[in-house]
Amino acid sequence: MKVHNFSAGPAILPASVMAEAAEAVKDFNGSGLSILEISHRSKPFVAVLEEAVALVRELLQVNDDYAVLFLTGGASSQFFMSAMNLLNEDETAGYINTGSWSTKAIKEAQNFGKVVELASSKDTNFSYIPKGYDIPADLKYLHLTSNNTIFGTQFKDFPTTNVPLVADMSSDIFSRPLPIERFGLIYAGAQKNMGPAGVTLAIVRKDLLGKVERTIPTMLNYETHIKKYSSFNTPPVFPIFVSMLTLRWVKEKGGVEAMVPHNEAKAKIIYDAIDNSPLFEAVVTDPVDRSLMNATFVLKEEFAQLEADFLAAAAAANCSGIKGHRSVGGFRASIYNSMPQSSAQALADVMAEFTAKHA
Repeated sequence: MKVHNFSAGPAILPASVMAEAAEAVKDFNGSGLSILEISHRSKPFVAVLEEAVALVRELLQVNDDYAVLFLTGGASSQFFMSAMNLLNEDETAGYINTGSWSTKAIKEAQNFGKVVELASSKDTNFSYIPKGYDIPADLKYLHLTSNNTIFGTQFKDFPTTNVPLVADMSSDIFSRPLPIERFGLIYAGAQKNMGPAGVTLAIVRKDLLGKVERTIPTMLNYETHIKKYSSFNTPPVFPIFVSMLTLRWVKEKGGVEAMVPHNEAKAKIIYDAIDNSPLFEAVVTDPVDRSLMNATFVLKEEFAQLEADFLAAAAAANCSGIKGHRSVGGFRASIYNSMPQSSAQALADVMAEFTAKHA
């Protein structure tokens, strides 16, 4: 049975990656051992880690000014770890608030220095990307969340400033080329667009480190993990391995450049189905701000009583995971790199049939 997986995370992975990972669980590279039980110090896993780092550098054009780290704790740990490593108590960081994850990042950063909220879309329940705000030149860094999984917005262009950008890219990493030279730090939980839950990618500009006056716990210091090649403690071997396989898949498909038209085509199918239906409406009204990763939509007020019926219709068509985040309700179709266009079309067909029945 083909299930169309629209889950926001942990999310869909390429079928070929799943098959290879499943085989490695039984026998990794003919070693007679499972990938789940090999030593993180062994040559076979060191080779996996090195290839994963090399693929990140190749796909995103990351030079040696940056360290590529595989950490644990998810993006939520990076909310405080980024500020702890980059921001002194008497320094100021700017934050753009576009939703729940930005709000949490702001809260954590306030424990380590001064934080100024430069712009916010809270006034409309985070349904747009703020524009036209001033960026002070004396900021230590400017933090943003590149894609908002809950509310369905996405930065299509990044702020122009000489201030280093720090970005939570958990849900759109490897979906497009990036101007890496403008970023001081990029972090991303793997479980949405890169691999399974359990590992976090951090790409950090090395010259920004070692500047804070506070004592940083060893495990929370980026420099610790740079010196120990992401293996200060036992790293999450299997999630790193599957992330490596996924990065291989992205490369085989033509790299992040090829992901752009692939994702735009899927998003167009979903958004056209929303916009062309008298039953549904998009949460994000300005197409410029709409996420290519998470399309959020609701039933119009006069059809709100049909929500359970639509979820049942989607389930009957094997469209899984479209219920919106518990904090906002409605519907959400997450259409990450690994989703085929046929799955986007399957959901659009359900929406069209539901509209024909109830409009």
